[in-house]
Amino acid sequence: MSESVSRRVERRTKQRAANRGAILDAARRVALREGAGELSLRAVAAEAGYAPASVYEYFHNRAEMVLALAADDLSQMVRALREAGGGQAGAARAALESLKTGGALPAAAATLESGSAPTEAERLFNGKLIAALTALSEAAGRTPLKNRNDQADVVLFAAAIAGLAALSRAGRLKALGFEESELLARLDRHFPSTG
Repeated sequence: MSESVSRRVERRTKQRAANRGAILDAARRVALREGAGELSLRAVAAEAGYAPASVYEYFHNRAEMVLALAADDLSQMVRALREAGGGQAGAARAALESLKTGGALPAAAATLESGSAPTEAERLFNGKLIAALTALSEAAGRTPLKNRNDQADVVLFAAAIAGLAALSRAGRLKALGFEESELLARLDRHFPSTG
């Protein structure tokens, strides 16, 4: 009997994870279409084919969903950084491309600023952010980080890449007459690799 209960629990857990994944996939589609800042649980429910109340079983509010999308973006960036070659320049390019395709980080920043995120969602996001900064540091050949100044350089390097991604997504780099490669080369010179 306990084996049958165990299988039911396992099946239910897998189904719950699949449902949550389907809702996040729908949220990603809505965010790509309308912008992550405009994400609503009602729109996500409609996109996923769920009743709005069902979505609340998986995400307590919009803030939790936005942070889950951003955490997923950071996980994808970690994978891209681990596959990147080319030292610091290759890491910067991989991070930039990953951030350009994700798009949930600006909405996550606004969500965190508002203070409306559930503690557990914020903790998950922070863990993914630390993992992304660590992967960037490793891919850029900047490890081990010996002191707070080394850590600050990695954060500034990451912030510059995130800013470039935002400007590029909005078409502002081209409007200003800049190419990504030109700015990435300047960034590489401003943050000389320690490795």
